[in-house]
Amino acid sequence: MKRLLSRLDWYIIKKFLGTYFFAITLVISIAVVFDFTERMDRFMNNNAPWSAIIFDYYMNFIPYFANLFSALFVFIAVIFFTSKLAENSEIIAMLSTGMSFTRFLRPYMISAGVIALSTFILGSYVIPKGSASRLEFENIYYKPRKATTASNIQLHVEDGLIAYIDRYSDYNKTGYRFILDKFEDKKLVSHLTARSITYDTTAVNKWTIKDYSLRQFEGLKEKVSSGARLDTIIAMEPSDFLDFKNQQQMMTNPELSTYIDKQKRRGLGNTTEYEIEYHKRIAMSFAAFILTIIGASLSSRKSKKGMGLYLGIGLALSFSYILFQTISATFAVTGMVSPALAMWIPNIVYMFIAFFLYKKAPR
Repeated sequence: MKRLLSRLDWYIIKKFLGTYFFAITLVISIAVVFDFTERMDRFMNNNAPWSAIIFDYYMNFIPYFANLFSALFVFIAVIFFTSKLAENSEIIAMLSTGMSFTRFLRPYMISAGVIALSTFILGSYVIPKGSASRLEFENIYYKPRKATTASNIQLHVEDGLIAYIDRYSDYNKTGYRFILDKFEDKKLVSHLTARSITYDTTAVNKWTIKDYSLRQFEGLKEKVSSGARLDTIIAMEPSDFLDFKNQQQMMTNPELSTYIDKQKRRGLGNTTEYEIEYHKRIAMSFAAFILTIIGASLSSRKSKKGMGLYLGIGLALSFSYILFQTISATFAVTGMVSPALAMWIPNIVYMFIAFFLYKKAPR
């Protein structure tokens, strides 16, 4: 390890990561103050307890937004401390010893790798669990996000099993005018209709069907039966047809992948936002490398105007990257491009910018 990383490499790594965490602390502290000022009245009006505000909301708000704007903090960190190195003629001294610019970037890329890996692990596996508490808090004490009713629900439960619910109310977990059709070899073998169907929260996929009529077909024969109540297992649950705004933020990557596959098998078209979130986490992590190259290449040249110019350009590029990602996500929502391509378009464009600036960097 000593051969791979010199004392100078460790110096740059410490400066990079130190500035990165300082930028996060500074910006998120300001964000928390503004967020609390904006939401305080509604928190108080809804009698939100201080323990919930601190631990359920802000202790999960901080890591979520820090991870969300990690690319911005990477850019700020690189521009800030690299400009200082250039201003103090330290970069000129390094390159004058015969060090190539590519070799100069090694500690930068190692630091970017640490940030990218941390960002991916946090965003894909850790933060979604905290987001569940944060969004649930917002749903109770700030603004309801969860839909409580749904209508005209048609669900491909599993192969050969189609369910229809005219209207569903979440407050009593009951759907009205329920129909369940079963097919074998594309032929209808049973048709069940019921006045209502109620979800049993004490068991998984357990439903109680009331006032039902069942027609079963065997060739040209038909068997009809009916009853007042029937307890049965159907592989569906209210979350399959009730939307919770930003629900995708509450899922880990394996859960997102499972959910997307499950909904696609059922023929539902509400997976775009979930696919965007899945690919966004990977693309945002990879962006740390691209933005590090841009920042280092841009600010490594000594300027008479000082670091202010580079910080301004860096902030403009950072926000343009975030804006570009938002716009490309819109393309995916409208169906113009796939979610995977939409999330990688900003990276592809900024890779060309990084390559151009790398070629123009001092040698």
